[in-house]
Amino acid sequence: MSTEPYADDLALAQTMADRADAITMDRFNARDLVVETKPDLTPVSDADRAVELLLRDLVASSGLDDGVLGEEYAEQVGTSGRRWVVDPVDGTKNFVRGVPVWATVIALQAADGTLLVGVVSAPALGRRWWATLGGGAWVIEPGSAEPRRISVSHVSSLGDASLSFSDHFSWDALGKQAQWDTLMNSVWRTRAYGDFWSHLMVAEGSVDIAAEPELNLYDVAGVALIVTEAGGRFTGLDGVEGPARGSGIATNALLHQAVLDTLA
Repeated sequence: MSTEPYADDLALAQTMADRADAITMDRFNARDLVVETKPDLTPVSDADRAVELLLRDLVASSGLDDGVLGEEYAEQVGTSGRRWVVDPVDGTKNFVRGVPVWATVIALQAADGTLLVGVVSAPALGRRWWATLGGGAWVIEPGSAEPRRISVSHVSSLGDASLSFSDHFSWDALGKQAQWDTLMNSVWRTRAYGDFWSHLMVAEGSVDIAAEPELNLYDVAGVALIVTEAGGRFTGLDGVEGPARGSGIATNALLHQAVLDTLA
């Protein structure tokens, strides 16, 4: 057994990601892809559902008695107190339109909510990120057979910062459109890389701030651990640490309070 932190759990998460990639890449750009609209008016494809069912089966067959919380089906409660939090296809709108920016997001939570393992696999981009609690954050990318340890940037001024987001329309619903506009006008550069990628580019140091006014836990549980293990911070708009606040701010930590103050 490996002495690395949570090595066995990480190995299971990597297997889950491998199996998910096989399904998503087979269905990406498939001419017979089935896409439906859910009650919340967001799309869901046959790939989303197939991946989540597969991940649930892999957890069930692991013998760990862990639970599973996913996007597409009701929570499966285990007896261990731990649970896997999964988004089978984060970026479904991209997936169904043939845009290669989408990923399977996998996390393992302890009974107290602490994130132990995070894996984000974006096979159409040829990239996979992962982290374990206390084990740092890593990426494997095209052209490299070995993983690279990643870390956040050292940018300390909003005026020098790069900001990424998914959209800027939802801020108005929170009554924060003016604050969002102020933040966008305060930074050096803005780009809508979107979804998981915005936050993971913070972890890699390519972007300094990622902000989303509305998020579900399954969207970012795996992402949040990678950001923090890379030296960053991940909180809600309320400044409370973690991915379960219904919103998400990822930064290189140096800029975090300035972002929160601007959006307050």
